[in-house]
Amino acid sequence: MDVLEVLNLGDVAQNFSKMGMFPVFDLAYYIVSILYLKYEPGSVEVARKSPVASWLCAMLYCFGSYILADVLLGGCPLDYFQYNSHILLASAIWYLVFFCPLNLFYKCVAFLPVKLVLVALKEVVRTRKIAAGVHHAHHAYHNGFLIMVIIGYVKGSGVALISNFEQLLRGVWRPETNEILNMSFPTKASLYGAILFTLQETHLLPVSKTTLICLFTAFMATTKVILTARHSHGSPFILIESWVCHLLFGSPLGGGEEEHHAAPAPVAPVSPVKTKEEVGEGTRKRKSKKAE
Repeated sequence: MDVLEVLNLGDVAQNFSKMGMFPVFDLAYYIVSILYLKYEPGSVEVARKSPVASWLCAMLYCFGSYILADVLLGGCPLDYFQYNSHILLASAIWYLVFFCPLNLFYKCVAFLPVKLVLVALKEVVRTRKIAAGVHHAHHAYHNGFLIMVIIGYVKGSGVALISNFEQLLRGVWRPETNEILNMSFPTKASLYGAILFTLQETHLLPVSKTTLICLFTAFMATTKVILTARHSHGSPFILIESWVCHLLFGSPLGGGEEEHHAAPAPVAPVSPVKTKEEVGEGTRKRKSKKAE
């Protein structure tokens, strides 16, 4: 880590890791999360017809990672709801996004330059949650490497892993949208980040936690901002994943999956062609009819 010391990045990482998340970063996290909820088909109609169901979905979008992590660790799933300031802040954001007059609040936060800033701030919170999840699991299960990865992964993935349950609340359950089957970039990055923080927590990765938090946050924020600006749902890991899966599991390279799921091109019906035997038989029948 001599390079970091020369560049004085150690102090920067130390100060960055001590920054409080509430209220600025948490505010951005709640805004972006509830924006994604409003993007879901039918969410506006649900908010009009059943505000309670919409509010519950918003709380899952904001606090789903804490709920699922508490369930996996044997805690109370409602434990995080004791923090009244967070609940009130998230509820206020939900109301403004869905019910603000003239949709002004939604238009402001959905404006691309503003949204890019909010997305970057959200990734700061995501990284902290991954690190905190791994640290919490490490204290509960000191040698449970897999448990540390799972809890860090759950803390970073948020509501994505329980999206089917959230869809049930809105009455639009779609089993094919299972996040485990089709991981988005944030979900994949949370998994890889959980592995890195687990290696660091168990002293297998020779880097300080503050430096890892700073570097991983920079990667996540930069990548997510670029993807959001390009309106892309791709992943920078796709090439590496494609080669690794091809070598280990025999998966097709490149667009093999797309070709596999592509619908076959319509084939024009081919008119049957008569063979020589059929033609000859027809000729004999006509001659016999004439003879009769």
